[in-house]
Amino acid sequence: MQPQTPHPGLDSTDRQIIAELSRDGRLSMRQLALQVHISRTAAHTRVQKLISHGVITGFGAQTDHKALGLNVSALVVVKIGDVAWGEIAAQLAELPFVEKAQAVSGDIDIILTVSAPDHEQLSQAILRDIHTMPGVISTRSHLILDEISGHAPGATPDAWH
Repeated sequence: MQPQTPHPGLDSTDRQIIAELSRDGRLSMRQLALQVHISRTAAHTRVQKLISHGVITGFGAQTDHKALGLNVSALVVVKIGDVAWGEIAAQLAELPFVEKAQAVSGDIDIILTVSAPDHEQLSQAILRDIHTMPGVISTRSHLILDEISGHAPGATPDAWH
């Protein structure tokens, strides 16, 4: 996958739209237009443009892990052997309780975000499923004790353009 550069046609209004939809993906075009101070037609046109250019790739629900019964989470650092990153990352991402697989630089290869109902199930997911997967050389787990969300792209002062 090639790194993507910011779309040159994005302006501050597009970034405001992205920020508002990142906060609440269920905003109607009318509500979005009011918050961004443009017409409903302009909001619709801009959102469609952002979708067609691949800037907005989807809309989803933000969830509360604890309300879902996922009471414990960890970052699992994975070192892999002589295997293709994309293949093993896809296999790891399909395992129960694995939310995300990210390639990283440095002396490790993959960071997984894993959430489970309890410590026992988290431990089993890491030791039984992740650590024993062919191609995985080692794992190191870090429990997430607390989490604070940062800003959605475009939600901070207009510093990127």
